[in-house]
Formats: sequence, structure tokens, C-alpha cells
Amino acid sequence: MIEFFRELNQHRDLLYMITWRDIRIKYKQSVMGIMWAVLMPMLITSAGVLVKYGLSLFSHKPLDVSDIATVSVKAIPWAFFAASLRFSTYSLISNVSLVTKIYFPRAIFPIAAVLSQLFDFCIASVLLIIILGIARIGLSAYLLWVPILVGLLGLFTTGVSVLLSAANLFYRDVKYLVEVFLTFAIFVTPVFYDASLFGKWANLLLLNPVAPILEALNSCVVLHKAPDIEWISYAGGVSLFVFAFSFAIFRKVEPLFAERI
Repeated sequence: MIEFFRELNQHRDLLYMITWRDIRIKYKQSVMGIMWAVLMPMLITSAGVLVKYGLSLFSHKPLDVSDIATVSVKAIPWAFFAASLRFSTYSLISNVSLVTKIYFPRAIFPIAAVLSQLFDFCIASVLLIIILGIARIGLSAYLLWVPILVGLLGLFTTGVSVLLSAANLFYRDVKYLVEVFLTFAIFVTPVFYDASLFGKWANLLLLNPVAPILEALNSCVVLHKAPDIEWISYAGGVSLFVFAFSFAIFRKVEPLFAERI
């Protein structure tokens, strides 16, 4: 495993080139250009606000501006996670000519897909800052948690992305299963709502490693509270395991890629 990551590090220039290529291809012939980076988070946020508004009508509690901030804080990381899985699943198939010609760590392709989505995430975060300013959400020391939480999300996302890219090479229907999963996963992940809304069932929702990270981001950014250490530790442990497991599996099946394409 150490040798594998050493090899990745030796090809970091290639990783940079492929990541930058993916970013350029995405925006080169786009009418909206860089606005595509904020379109999906905006759509998710809008859907979340509608859900929040429906819940406010049901509970006879007025919709607060902070509710919009809460949805936004969760929507942008979720958009990053979902888009990373979509693009990375196709990453090996869409680079067949490179995969079969010369040798280099094939994990570069799904990693580059995640990094290109991280670029979108950074752009969308500017929109988030504007929304937080409109909602008058101030600063606090708990914002120091944000890089750690984003790092955990990136770790988990990269692990899942690498595993899915390899699985899709062997079983081509994996890409369809990913789309179905992402369509419904947002409803069982606390993006449009808070996990506490489900009372004793909240812990069941938080078993999804992405859920504690989103809840912690909301706590730190909007509520100015420390995240739940137990759940963040759980999310961190699962993320590390998935990351290590995925790269180990990828490394094991990588010699079979050329004959499977």
C-alpha cells in the first residue's frame, strides 16, 4: 500500500494534468461557463428550502433565514459528493486509450475526477459565503473545524470513487446503480432536514458516514456549536477504512483492467 501511494506521488504531475484537463473540458464549450459549478448546489438548496417551507407550514413555525443557510451548508458538500461519484464511476471507461497503452497508476483517473469536483466545490463555496452573509451568520472559533470536516468528506468520497471506478470496469451496470442510489440517497441523508427531526431514529440516519459530517458542518458554521465528537470519530473511522480498503482492492484488480476493457 505504501509503495502504491509512493507511485501515485511520483506521477503527481500527471494527476495535475488530467485534473486540469477535466476542468477545461467541462467548461470549454459550456454556455454558462463557471456558473455550472453553482447550478447544482443552487437547485439542491432550492429544493431544500421548499421542503423546509412545507415543514414550517405543517409545524406552524415560520421559515427562518437561518433555515436557508442550514440547507446551503449541507447542499454544497452533498453536491460535491454526488458529482464526484458520478464522474469517477465513468473515469476509467472514458479514458480507455490511456488505460490500455502505457503504465501509470490508474487510480489517477478517479482521483482526478474528485479533484475536478473539488474545484467546483470551492467556487460554490463563494455562493455559500454570500448566503451566510445575507442570513447574517457570523464568525466563530468553531469554523476551525471546517477544514477537518471537509477533509473527512474528501477522504470518504475518494475511497468510494476509486472503488466504484474499478467496479464499473468489471460490471458496466454499476453506473446505473450509482445513479439510482444518488437519486434516493439524498432523502435518507440529512440535507433537507436535521437528523434530530427523526428523534430516536436519528442515530440510524447518522450511520451513513456523510450524515455526521453534514450535521457537524451545520453545527460549526450556522449554529456556532462544537460538532458531536463521537459521531465525527465514527465518520472519520469509516472514512479511513473505506479509503484504505478501496485502494487495496483497486491495487489488487488493476492488473486485470486491460483485458476487461
